[in-house]
Amino acid sequence: QVQLVESGGGSVETGGSLRLSCAASQYTYSMAWFRQAPGKEREGVVCSTNGGSTTYYLDSVKGRFTISRDNAKNTVYLQMNSLKPEDTGMYYCAANRWTDCPNTIATLDFSYWGQGTQVTVSS
Repeated sequence: QVQLVESGGGSVETGGSLRLSCAASQYTYSMAWFRQAPGKEREGVVCSTNGGSTTYYLDSVKGRFTISRDNAKNTVYLQMNSLKPEDTGMYYCAANRWTDCPNTIATLDFSYWGQGTQVTVSS
């Protein structure tokens, strides 16, 4: 069983930045970030593999969010810049041990989940 622990959420004003971290208890090949706004479904944001490939699923975050990994630490990061109020929500880390990032992402694609970290962007 893989344990995922997220950190780094918080409250910022529009235009601010946050860096989320997700540490896995053991090796995972693909790690992804999802987010869920109040009253909305959880949506996939970005996924990265241990091999270095990255897939962004939301056009709205391209150019503002950057995923990176420290494979030695089994940790994935999400650098979020130029934050907007619509980025507000709970951010979840998800992972699979041996499966590649999907071409189209869904919650069912991932076996392991973190507890989530809240991101709030005020206008």
